[in-house]
Amino acid sequence: MAKAHVYKRYHINTDEIIPARYLNADDEKELALHCMEDLDTGFVKKIKPGDCIVAGDDFGCGSSREHAVWAIRGAKVQTVIARSFARIFYRNAINCGFYLIESDDAVEKIKDGDEVEIDYGSGLIKDRTSGINIGFAPLPDFALEIIKDGGLLEHIKKATTD
Repeated sequence: MAKAHVYKRYHINTDEIIPARYLNADDEKELALHCMEDLDTGFVKKIKPGDCIVAGDDFGCGSSREHAVWAIRGAKVQTVIARSFARIFYRNAINCGFYLIESDDAVEKIKDGDEVEIDYGSGLIKDRTSGINIGFAPLPDFALEIIKDGGLLEHIKKATTD
């Protein structure tokens, strides 16, 4: 069960996910200490391993930086559920082995603090607090393979050794 941290905003950019002043680090644990701090100063204190972020359209817009994915993953966030993602952020997430969920309804239906359960295989978010179910299109097999292998680099290494 995951707690939902809902941000009813569109266009949450990579500088809000991990401010540029921290881009000299590449350690996920260090980046996690500053995850979302310019958007929500209390985020790091309230997030628990396995929780999820829910947001509106165009999550991860702005400059291309893997650091944004690393910060979220380092904070032990299970997934980000958004109406849509900036394409470069979306691909960076898959390349870093991090699963994202696109859902038209989630940001409107899930309330901050709701307990949700995600079935990635069937494409279903069960909001245990409200009792509603929200469907989503699961990622295609090629993306799942990359994520399962721990990211694109590990996927390529595996493919060359098999």
